[in-house]
Amino acid sequence: MNTIKRLWFDNERIYIETVEGGMQSQPMQYFPRLRKATDRQRSQWTQSHFGLHWEDIDEDISFESFTWEDHDPLTLYHQD
Repeated sequence: MNTIKRLWFDNERIYIETVEGGMQSQPMQYFPRLRKATDRQRSQWTQSHFGLHWEDIDEDISFESFTWEDHDPLTLYHQD
């Protein structure tokens, strides 16, 4: 399990730093609820074995998703 030491945002990305010293990020465009959330709502996250959760905005992000390559989120849902 990853243990989050620090979590922060900028206008474009969400970042996590683990107690083991790893740092990863994901584009905020993947998470529209987080993008629209207030700073207060963003600061109220909890951690589970699988990832991060924001109760107020009903958002979940898996730890695994932080290891994915940055792709345009629209192409993730493209079906032929």
